[in-house]
Amino acid sequence: MKTNFKVDDIISYSEIVATEGQNIQRGMNFNVNPKYSVFFMSVRRNAPYADEIDKATNTIIYEGHDAQKNHTEKPKSVDQPMFTPKGSLTENGKFFTVAHAYKLGTIKEPHKIKVYEKIQDGVWCYKGFFNLVDAKVINDGTRNLFKFYLLPIEVKSFRYNEIIPFSRLIPTEVKIEVWNRDNGRCVKCGVTENLHYDHDLPFSKGGTSYSSKNVRILCIKCNLQKSDKIMALIPFFIS
Repeated sequence: MKTNFKVDDIISYSEIVATEGQNIQRGMNFNVNPKYSVFFMSVRRNAPYADEIDKATNTIIYEGHDAQKNHTEKPKSVDQPMFTPKGSLTENGKFFTVAHAYKLGTIKEPHKIKVYEKIQDGVWCYKGFFNLVDAKVINDGTRNLFKFYLLPIEVKSFRYNEIIPFSRLIPTEVKIEVWNRDNGRCVKCGVTENLHYDHDLPFSKGGTSYSSKNVRILCIKCNLQKSDKIMALIPFFIS
């Protein structure tokens, strides 16, 4: 069972639980770890919330969550809440507060969020760490909704990170197409465990993330063998 994920690893919910050390039932989870929070997201058709990926601005736009069913009979018909009936902050409220604290300069670093994306039932993908850089309340014509704005980062340590280009990340629609095309198996050896979305031509060498023709499923072993071959060719190309 994998517990040390890399971006674009294909994982199960049980592996997420093992990594985070707890059952996570909600989509928004503030301070699961003292160093970060966790979001579950999905841009699939019929997903319960309207999460988006804005390629033009390099941003995930994550929709806040509805009132709990034990607080209202029709959660989708009322405003997404900032506070619980008892007056404490909801998860929406916690993330909204910390996002605006960063915008106002009362905290120096944006809040880090670890994102897991649901590809289909039973299949998840690790998207990596993101900075929560903004939060807004918008009206969709019927009710008020929270929107949270996340920029992808590569965490080198919890003191240092750098923004990574969104073009390096594989879009959900490509992941779904590749998963179905490759039947959820490594295209090299056929195993169904320890899988990863892999660029056939590496992104660093000009390979695209936006076409399923350049993306395939490999297991860890076959991915490492591919990396070994690329490293072996480097002296040839620079000699």
